[in-house]
Amino acid sequence: MNEIDFADRIAKASDLLAGARSVVVLSGAGISAESGVPTYRGAGAEPWDGLRAEQWATPEGYARDRQRVWKWYSDRRVQLGSIRPNAGHDALARLQRHLLKTGGKFTLATQNIDGLHQAAGCQNVLELHGSLLKVRCSRCSYRLTVGYEPMEEIPSCPDCGRPLRPAVVWFGETLPQDAWQAAVEAAQNCDLFMSVGTSATVYPAAGLVELAVASGARSIEVNLEPTPASGLVDIALHGQAGDVLTRMVGRRTG
Repeated sequence: MNEIDFADRIAKASDLLAGARSVVVLSGAGISAESGVPTYRGAGAEPWDGLRAEQWATPEGYARDRQRVWKWYSDRRVQLGSIRPNAGHDALARLQRHLLKTGGKFTLATQNIDGLHQAAGCQNVLELHGSLLKVRCSRCSYRLTVGYEPMEEIPSCPDCGRPLRPAVVWFGETLPQDAWQAAVEAAQNCDLFMSVGTSATVYPAAGLVELAVASGARSIEVNLEPTPASGLVDIALHGQAGDVLTRMVGRRTG
């Protein structure tokens, strides 16, 4: 697609955005990859210590070798301390501020665990897959927000004594029900649903776009490559999220 045609599609997407009073965004690894956050699944991802994520990012994998898995997450958390939000994160934060200021609604549900949306200024982010910046007890409800400093040793829960674990959703685990139900309700009642930087293959989150479309919402996809959602949405924009969102949201917010 040439630049003229692409610009025309962005303009049409911006028109959809301009007519929406309730917007839901589902974001995935693609938007954070533009900040330098490595992807550990999908095209281009490299196995960790020769293992696929599905082999170690599980409760069973953690039980087999807690120290090994804990160190991997601790290293990634420390790495985040030097990573900043990009233009795509900033554009979504600007869109949220604009909609809320003008009486609209904005819901951001993310599959990412890096906290970059919040760092860009987004509020009330629904973290469907948890957060790398938090730890929780492996048995009880204790949770703790941690910074970017290394944590070589695994702390014990101050309430029950069990070892803490990363507060992320591993394979085989259910999504946090409060965040998930809020995302479902928002998708069912929005005017416009945007899928940004996600492969649209990881369920149940990928089902949100289907739910929104079935409920009558208009829809936009922003992703580097076509996905299973590309044929479902009204407008599919394949390019860098930072560039596409900046141009699209800029037309909407002025």
